Amino acid sequence: MKLLVVKTSSLGDVIHMLPAVTDAARARPGLVVDWLVEEGFAAIPAWHPAVRRVIPIAMRRWKKRWSAADTWREVGAARASLKADAYDLIVDSQGLLKSALWTRAARGPRSGYDAASAREPVAARFYDRCYAVPREMHAVERNRRLLAQALGYELDDPRPDYGLGGLAARLPAPGVALPVRYVVGLHGTSRADKEWPVADWKRLGQALIEAGRPLVLPWGNESEQRRAEDIAAAVPGSVVLPRLGLDALAVIIDRADAVVGVDTGLMHLAAGLGKPGLALYTATRPALTGVVPDRHSRSRMENRETAAELAAEAVIADLLAKLPPA
Repeated sequence: MKLLVVKTSSLGDVIHMLPAVTDAARARPGLVVDWLVEEGFAAIPAWHPAVRRVIPIAMRRWKKRWSAADTWREVGAARASLKADAYDLIVDSQGLLKSALWTRAARGPRSGYDAASAREPVAARFYDRCYAVPREMHAVERNRRLLAQALGYELDDPRPDYGLGGLAARLPAPGVALPVRYVVGLHGTSRADKEWPVADWKRLGQALIEAGRPLVLPWGNESEQRRAEDIAAAVPGSVVLPRLGLDALAVIIDRADAVVGVDTGLMHLAAGLGKPGLALYTATRPALTGVVPDRHSRSRMENRETAAELAAEAVIADLLAKLPPA
């Protein structure tokens, strides 16, 4: 059986789809999965052993240059790649008009959320079969239930399996010098109100140095780079990484003793890799999109959202308690 998954963005949303693919591959032996995704996140589906082919699109880039000839050549190439196979089932788990339109470019019966369940109800008009999945459920559970209904199987475990076991061994080494033992600090996020105070990061970094686990600080833009360098300047021994791609970051996170961070997509990767740690929700509530640990986790990633839980002293104590023995 050939399945096309349409889940295009964003980083956390794409990671949230991985457990559904694991479920489907177990329930339907021999299942072949292709995945349509934004080019910036194309590494993620490729991490899953059940995914045969990743089909990248570039809607974010294309919409800035709609009139350019090379844009339309790339759009045509993406459509041709979709039509290269006939699928037994196409499942759009994005639930948006733009994702539903992409299902029309592929060959096969189309499924997705019904109008009451989709993020944009109009998307349901483009599917041959629609399924009800309560919107108040966590995104990971919504994806799992949608795919289970579309393929006709029962979920056998309420805990998700992201299919990322042994990922670091399957990817190239990141090529950066790292401490033997370390904690990844994911300080960068899309909104200022989601940030955790820099002063608290410095206090945490100092506590981790004393515990023999220096902070390793990734960044994705100039503002995040400046913040990482500010934290590291106050906490000698901390490591500011160069700007890295998703494969390299996945290896670094997978090899960490723990991960602590704010509301950002890489925290969901850490949870999917089964890392211990804390996700700090300063402005958003984690009930629908907080981190959900992989079922094979030995020490679970946990969400923190109250003022008391987010205080530096509490975060330091909770994180130190999660560190494996030196």
